[in-house]
Amino acid sequence: MRTGEELPPLEIEITRTLIVAGAIASRDYQDVHHDVELARLKGSPDIFMNILTTNGLVGRYITDHFGPRAVLRKVAIRLGVPNYPGDTMVLTGRVEETDGDTATVRVLGTNGIGRHVTGTVVVGVAVPTTTEAGV
Repeated sequence: MRTGEELPPLEIEITRTLIVAGAIASRDYQDVHHDVELARLKGSPDIFMNILTTNGLVGRYITDHFGPRAVLRKVAIRLGVPNYPGDTMVLTGRVEETDGDTATVRVLGTNGIGRHVTGTVVVGVAVPTTTEAGV
């Protein structure tokens, strides 16, 4: 990992199942995350993803890139436009800073209507011990 390194983009299809399952898994029972009619009554064109699901997807993006030794030390995100069913979110990242075995990664997630998520993730990547490395 080095400063300036660009992470490859990750495309995530936003399905109704992903939105509802993420809300249930994070115990977010707000109707705007599972009931289309109630979401529309509240001014939304459809159900939309909750922040906890987005947070989990950002974490997945980072750990998939840095591997099984990656440890999320800090995740700081801000939501923008909603993720609606039928769209695709594309996550991208750039290593902003490194310090030993720790990196700060700037993350951006966009969809068809704009920026869904922006933020930074501090990730530690443990170096294998000599016995783990087979030495």
